[in-house]
Amino acid sequence: MFTAVLVAVVIGGLIFFLVQRSRNQVLKTENGWWGPGAPPDAEEDITIRSFKVTTSDEELEDLYRRIDQTRPVSSLEDSQFNYGFNSHYLQKVVSYWRNHFDWKKQVDKLNQYPHFKTNIEGIDVHYVHVKPKRVPEGTCAIPLIMVHGWPGSFYEFYGLIPLLTEPSDQGDLVFEVVCPSIPGYGFSEAPRKKGFDSVCAARIFHKLMKRLGFQQFYAHGGDWGWLVTTNMAQLEPKTVKGLHVNFAPPSKPGLLMVLSIMLGRRFPKLFGFNEMDVERLYPCMEKLVVESIKESGYMHIQATKPDTAGRGLNDSPVGLAAYILEKFSTWTDHDFRNLEDGGLTRKFSLDDLLTNVMIYWTSGCIIPSMRFYKENFGKGLDAPHAKIPVYVPTGFACFPNELMHTPKLWVKQKYHNLISFSPMQRGGHFAAMEEPQLMAEDIQNFTKTVEKKTKKQ
Repeated sequence: MFTAVLVAVVIGGLIFFLVQRSRNQVLKTENGWWGPGAPPDAEEDITIRSFKVTTSDEELEDLYRRIDQTRPVSSLEDSQFNYGFNSHYLQKVVSYWRNHFDWKKQVDKLNQYPHFKTNIEGIDVHYVHVKPKRVPEGTCAIPLIMVHGWPGSFYEFYGLIPLLTEPSDQGDLVFEVVCPSIPGYGFSEAPRKKGFDSVCAARIFHKLMKRLGFQQFYAHGGDWGWLVTTNMAQLEPKTVKGLHVNFAPPSKPGLLMVLSIMLGRRFPKLFGFNEMDVERLYPCMEKLVVESIKESGYMHIQATKPDTAGRGLNDSPVGLAAYILEKFSTWTDHDFRNLEDGGLTRKFSLDDLLTNVMIYWTSGCIIPSMRFYKENFGKGLDAPHAKIPVYVPTGFACFPNELMHTPKLWVKQKYHNLISFSPMQRGGHFAAMEEPQLMAEDIQNFTKTVEKKTKKQ
């Protein structure tokens, strides 16, 4: 009896030690220099400069000349979007772009919110900073950083920003929103040196938020923004007050995940699987393997030789549009592959889609944005951040048409303080742009929950 109790105490103590040790794990990082040459001896310039998106007749004339010189290619009969962006429909998109799309008008729309740049670790970081016009008496605006992914941009959040900074419901929280461009994307300068990965982006965004005077803040991200904000929570868990994501593929599959895949179809309740989980995960070979292969070809290119394909995209606006817009079709709903127009305008307007393309085109950022894959995957799948859990309060918005479905059980393997898990009514990978109202509601609900818990402590 005594031996059994002693063994139980030892095992319990060991488990407690391991849990406490993991809770104390914080992601480590060191300052970098991503500008040309060696870092200067002078102190870092911490100036914040106002920035405006601009265009010119020369820029548009060059664009139109390149569009006019495109060489159309016939699509295969009855191929829809199963071979990529359908060439017949692409000609319609290009015709609209060339003859009806008003870039100058969209530039004005981009400039409706204040833009800024500041130099961090040798590169200029671009961001949009929107302060609320009115904050209810006795309350403070809640700082929130929102980080985009690929092939998106800060513009993905333009429909979401007013819902957070000017909520219609008096009981809603009011946010002060910062939307940076990941270095190498949009109007943020591209790193000049190898090695700029998600942890580097997370460190730079922490410096940005500190420079703006925020000691604590919330973070939201999807696609690469999910990993960057997750790394932010791992780097400084006391600074990130709450983390909200809508994409969370397993970084390091464990035994429980493997068992759930093997047995979850037959014993769904054992793993907390609901109907949507079973529908999205099974049959496993089709849903998790074949489907992933169908949609990950771009990733293999960008994770290995991004500059080769990128050079062609940087020269051809039509090629760039096809490459980017195909993702806004298939990643919104994989069934859109079977439509002649890819369902492209069922959830987005051509003006919004082409505005995102133009951000890539005018900034010339397609190659550095693609390099971000090589910098992250080039270090293998066993990076330090993959082994460290997240203990910051986390909310997960589970959109039904997300590229990779992640059941609650899997999310909890990484995010140990999962405050909310919200199965959403509709929406896909670009959820903030596609369903801003649903996203705003979930961010509101999650933040309210965290704020209430904080006040009780």
